[in-house]
Amino acid sequence: MKLKEKILSKIKNGSLTFKNAKAMCDGLGVKYSERDKVKKLLGELEDEGEIIKDAQGGYATPAQLGAFRGTVQGNERGFAFIIPDEKDVHDGDYFVPRRALNGAMNRDKVLAVHKRGTEDEAYVVKIIERGQKRIVGTFEKDKRAGYVIPDDKRFDSDVYVPLSLCLNAKPGDKVVAEITSYPKNAMVGGKIVEILGESGDFYTEELSIIRSYGLIEEFPAEVEKAADEVARQPIVLGQRRDLRSLLTITIDGEDTRDIDDAVSLERDGEHYILGVHIADVSHYVKLNSKLDREAYARGTSVYFPDMVLPMLPKALSNGACSLNEGEDRYAMSCFMTFDKSGKKLGYDICQSLINSNHRMTYTEVTAILDGDAAVTKKYADVAPMLKEMEKLCLKLEGRRKAAGSINLDVKEAHIYVNEEGKIVIPDYERSVSHRIIEQFMVSANESVADYAFRRKAPFLYRVHEQPSPEKASTFFSFLRDLGVSPVGNVHDLQPSDFQKILKEVEDKPFSSVVNRVMLRSMQKARYCEDNLGHFGLASQCYCHFTSPIRRYPDLFVHRVLKKLLAGDDAGAKKAYGPIAREAGIDTSECERRADMAERDVDDLYKVVYMQDKIGEEFDAVISGVTNFAVFAELPNTIEGIMRIETLPQDSYAFIEEKFLLKGIKRSFKIGDPIRIRVAGCDYGNMRVEFSPVTD
Repeated sequence: MKLKEKILSKIKNGSLTFKNAKAMCDGLGVKYSERDKVKKLLGELEDEGEIIKDAQGGYATPAQLGAFRGTVQGNERGFAFIIPDEKDVHDGDYFVPRRALNGAMNRDKVLAVHKRGTEDEAYVVKIIERGQKRIVGTFEKDKRAGYVIPDDKRFDSDVYVPLSLCLNAKPGDKVVAEITSYPKNAMVGGKIVEILGESGDFYTEELSIIRSYGLIEEFPAEVEKAADEVARQPIVLGQRRDLRSLLTITIDGEDTRDIDDAVSLERDGEHYILGVHIADVSHYVKLNSKLDREAYARGTSVYFPDMVLPMLPKALSNGACSLNEGEDRYAMSCFMTFDKSGKKLGYDICQSLINSNHRMTYTEVTAILDGDAAVTKKYADVAPMLKEMEKLCLKLEGRRKAAGSINLDVKEAHIYVNEEGKIVIPDYERSVSHRIIEQFMVSANESVADYAFRRKAPFLYRVHEQPSPEKASTFFSFLRDLGVSPVGNVHDLQPSDFQKILKEVEDKPFSSVVNRVMLRSMQKARYCEDNLGHFGLASQCYCHFTSPIRRYPDLFVHRVLKKLLAGDDAGAKKAYGPIAREAGIDTSECERRADMAERDVDDLYKVVYMQDKIGEEFDAVISGVTNFAVFAELPNTIEGIMRIETLPQDSYAFIEEKFLLKGIKRSFKIGDPIRIRVAGCDYGNMRVEFSPVTD
């Protein structure tokens, strides 16, 4: 046996496990002159991922150390967290001190080990893959070299750039730097590959956010060409169910361009026959095609106030796949039968051909249901159906509420740019028309998931697991301090436990904050090949089926459905079984990336929007408390920061578990109303600055 194989064998069988290099040489009986050779072989085994070194310098296999894979989430203060790839590794994220990162940086894929004797601390033992190939930041230089100061403060290093690789960038420019080296104990090295514009310019800042998340604006020419070719294919009925004579409508926002869902409703005696018709994107985008690979890489469409970065080229997203009014379109239809109480009696899924009668907006539908005579006259052919849809919606809401569904009323800003080019951020509003579409889509998603689950097909479920006991305990403590008495076992919470809390606080002034803190206590929904249920919806089986134009998991679901509808269960397992797990991980990551990018761009727009309101006063609610600041939220969802030095002079103590900044004269607690003045706009951190209005 060769020495390298012998070393690995003895580590695996336990005889040399957790021994350092010197002890290993002694255990192997290696001559002193060959000790450097042993060290070299240990290094090779480390590079190959066969063994790793623990915090004390001993060697073991990853399995022996209990190592797990995860992604580093940096922090501007130097420490970090590791988010495990496998959710059952640990109930939550691991804390990693700066000294234990071992050169790992934000977004890196790493192998890490839970530090013995701690509850949630870990240390990095190996960097598997660097997470950031490019960095967006502000360029500065001196006589010797250039430097890029990252916009993302979680990336814990400036980027050194030789003057010959600065691409004529000027100090103060926003640039994109490609990382060329990660030297140990030294500044990251790189080169400038793009100059975005002058730092502080609005459009430059927006483009910087897009670049920092690695989002793709333009499609490759060959992908655009492929989309144009398939979009030109003539539409034929074939073996599909012809639904073109069925009264069908779409309901979306005024600015929606990619329309991927339509609805219909008929009465059969006391029964409702609800049809949810979804664009059949899989007809055009075939597995492993150029279009498919590009869609998978993007994972989702990303929506900004002034633009959309679509998952599919416009020839499909706004054209052949979009369920445009008066045009024949391929669809996947799910018909559901409900009794007069809203109980689902059955469902029928098919491939179809539809033709939408009207492209309606949420505003128009709400107006009809509120009795607006002019709008009702305009849509006289569908107004009776809309009334029936409202009735069914209320029945479905009632049944879902009885099942324990958590109806969080978390405000989300609707930011848009009007025809005059002005940023508009209206107060938050959620109308009955939004609720109709939500209930109908959820019902279809449950039906499709149930169909695949019963067939034991490979699938992508949308899962939402129970809150961790730690976060649930903190949330319950917060509620008790508000005078709310939560009921439930933190180790086995049920959706109905949270629903009861929301019912108790719905008329309280702090209800919106309780909604937000409840949301923070929950785990994040994700895509998974296993059916783990959906806690928030109190659903035993759930998926995303209704938006294949803008979400890749929905496209995956459609493909599996087609195999099942054709009776080819074996083909479904062969084609999609081997890729389901990885697709769930990758698409969940794409979703997180898109969410963060959208949030950052929204923050930028909010700062610009508030610029001309500096000095004005508003009523707000305290939405967050830390040891260094208090955060307050306006009715239109804009949040501002009040640093501790701007608060009335006092001796403050931060009580984390009570979400309280307590002073001798005055205290600040999450949920409390507060009068604020807009003090400034911090473009660097994309934050609005408030100050409290004091008597």
